Amino acid sequence: MEYPWRIRWLWFILLVAASVVVWRLVHLNVTERSFLMRQGDARMVREVPIPAHRGMILDRRGEPLAVSAPVVSLWANPQVLGEDLVHAKKVAKSLGLPEVEFLERLVRLKNKEFMYLKRSVNPVEAEAVLGNKWNGVHGVQEFQRYYPAAEVTTHLVGFNNIDDQGQEGMELAYESWLQGTSGKKVVQKDRTGRTVKDLQLLSNAHPGKDLHLSIDLRMQYVAYRELKAVVQQHKASSGSAVVLDAQTGEILAMVNQPAYNPNNRAVMSIDSLRNRALTDVLEPGSTMKPLTIAAALMSGQYNPDSEIDTSPGFIKVKRKTIRDHRNYGVLDITGIITKSSNVGVTKLALSLPENSVRETFHSFGLGQATASGFPGESTGVLPSYTKWNPINLATMAYGYGISVTPVQLAQAYGVFASYGLKRPVSILKQDKVPEAQRVMPEHVAKQVIAMLETVTQKGGTGTRARVPSYRVAGKTGTVHKPSKDGGYDDDVYAAVFAGMAPASKPRLVCVVIIDNPKGEQYYGGEVAAPVFSRIMTESLRLLNVAPDNLMPVQG
Repeated sequence: MEYPWRIRWLWFILLVAASVVVWRLVHLNVTERSFLMRQGDARMVREVPIPAHRGMILDRRGEPLAVSAPVVSLWANPQVLGEDLVHAKKVAKSLGLPEVEFLERLVRLKNKEFMYLKRSVNPVEAEAVLGNKWNGVHGVQEFQRYYPAAEVTTHLVGFNNIDDQGQEGMELAYESWLQGTSGKKVVQKDRTGRTVKDLQLLSNAHPGKDLHLSIDLRMQYVAYRELKAVVQQHKASSGSAVVLDAQTGEILAMVNQPAYNPNNRAVMSIDSLRNRALTDVLEPGSTMKPLTIAAALMSGQYNPDSEIDTSPGFIKVKRKTIRDHRNYGVLDITGIITKSSNVGVTKLALSLPENSVRETFHSFGLGQATASGFPGESTGVLPSYTKWNPINLATMAYGYGISVTPVQLAQAYGVFASYGLKRPVSILKQDKVPEAQRVMPEHVAKQVIAMLETVTQKGGTGTRARVPSYRVAGKTGTVHKPSKDGGYDDDVYAAVFAGMAPASKPRLVCVVIIDNPKGEQYYGGEVAAPVFSRIMTESLRLLNVAPDNLMPVQG
């Protein structure tokens, strides 16, 4: 061989190169192994949440009122998607996004690694987009709330925001109960951000707990239908209706107008958000007269046959003149309720100890929260004075100078319906009858119920509240609304009816309030009483309550 040293030199170079490679392999796989794995994991391994299913909201019979449906939220890495404007334009078109605005946003966020493309997308639509495998476009599984009964139950159930967190109603009040606990897992992603492999489950997702409300969806539909119809018919500003189980204190129906569809909040108005039955107050007017009568009977100074001279149809208290619709002359206690005499209850109230009427109202639940637990519930206003001005005492006796919510009014009439027992109001289904507090003797409650029956009979102000085959006890109210300038408007009213059935053994209490009905009819007996009748008729039928009056209705 002519140049043996060259071959030796070549072998030497190959040997050195191989040694370097072997040394490098050993170095990377032994010395630098942990460092390189950490660096690889930092770029390719991610800890991601596993969304938890939110608990359902159900009515007392198990009908769903709020459920969670799976959706996909699409997102992008602006640094990756921004490199290919052709694909970016296709993404905008596929999602129905304005192209120019989308591209401007992409440029604005070019230094970021995350931007939402579209939230809560239908899984089929999302799969169509992700199937294009555009670089930088990804999807994450989430849940979106759906409300099967829509506006019928919306004020009670409430709604969630886009992150599935309660914002109103029971969704907000029971957020911690309904919200589940998200899980966690470790995944491997490719350089474009797509998940290619699940590596480790760190913790399972735990779904939220279901919430059973006290309402009966069948009765809720009836109440909503009738309330909406009367508000539209009389062009009223708003309205509320509440149906209460007199035996348990559970709310079986609670509706308001105006309402909104929680599944489509694009057209939602702020005015329609309030659950007026629990948050709005009004002066209850003549519906307070039975409570004043109860105070008089409990004082021992009066009995149902006691007579009060209401002549000449008005009475002066200080500088204020309190009037009846006409001169009713001498009325017994029952007649004061039947004719809704302001003069009669004024004379009764002024003859009692100063705090008697106020203490009776308070014992019935006025001026305090009902313990429903609903967010934003109003306590109403029940004044208390060290020294009572006679005019304050007189006006309180017939329902002015105080304010109540519709639910408070229903609870107060529930005391009569349960023969003197006050039960806490519940929006949740009760497994057992809650403990009640006696605030009135049973015989007094029955006496007042008998008086309230005359209101719906011939000659009373609430004949339109009658329910076929059932005896009804209740009270009308036609309330002047306060004016912005002080005092009361002469032509702005709230029409009210509060009552119970069957009167022989009350099962249900219903309160209907129509705010500012416009037109010729505005009295409680004309506007609110017929709604009470229709709601109560259907509700008693749904509960299979036995009739207590099979005689044909007269008058």
